[in-house]
Amino acid sequence: MQRLSSPLLRHVIRRGCCDAASKRQCLQYLRALRTLQLNSFNTVFLGETDIPESLITGEKIAEEASLRWPVWTLVHAGSSQGWVPWRYKLFLRGDLPTHHQNGIFQDLCASLTTSYGKCVIVTRDKRQPRLMGAKDGKEPETGTETGTLTPVPPAIYMSSIECCPEAARANGHELLVVPSSYNYLYPMDVAWSSLKWFIINNRKDFALKSLEKTHSYRCILFSDLIGKGIEKMTPNKWKVVINRVKRWENYYLDTLS
Repeated sequence: MQRLSSPLLRHVIRRGCCDAASKRQCLQYLRALRTLQLNSFNTVFLGETDIPESLITGEKIAEEASLRWPVWTLVHAGSSQGWVPWRYKLFLRGDLPTHHQNGIFQDLCASLTTSYGKCVIVTRDKRQPRLMGAKDGKEPETGTETGTLTPVPPAIYMSSIECCPEAARANGHELLVVPSSYNYLYPMDVAWSSLKWFIINNRKDFALKSLEKTHSYRCILFSDLIGKGIEKMTPNKWKVVINRVKRWENYYLDTLS
């Protein structure tokens, strides 16, 4: 009997993560992160998630039909102190002009400078899963003269926005890419799961129904639903998740060194 897992619970682990190049990549990332943290950089995790309309309405539709439904993309960042004090961005997927894609990251960098000072911004690169120069068993070149930072491509692409290392450095920050094979080092997945479970369990409370003589309709307070869902990931929950990530960081530093 075929068993299907919920998309919220599905967790893909690439077994190729155990090869030498991937281990070297992870170790290099962790050493760079530790170096920046020792230099008083605050760690901020930047991420995004897709919110399909069917998740908001609760309607069950076929997978083929779901491809034609609108999908919103949410971009936000968090740290051990909770969500960063920056207004998250929510927009229709594929509906954001290129110049706005670049502007979102620059806006975040400016906000982080005001709130935290210098930060190391950690994100995923959806289009370049492996670091430059880390293939064919070759040692990648370091990104700085001191040899402490991992090599970062000229641009890091999330699904919706472009993150430019030069824009980060212009605001006093550094940008790192979390190794794609080591999911435990990236806490944003937990935050997004918390948001989506809130939507599933509370979407009815944010819906207004109207019954007319000839028709009826339902209005969903979408912005309020997202805002309350984000608030459910409290600073205390963030602290727990970040502490778990730190334990995994220490584990990989010990075992891979």
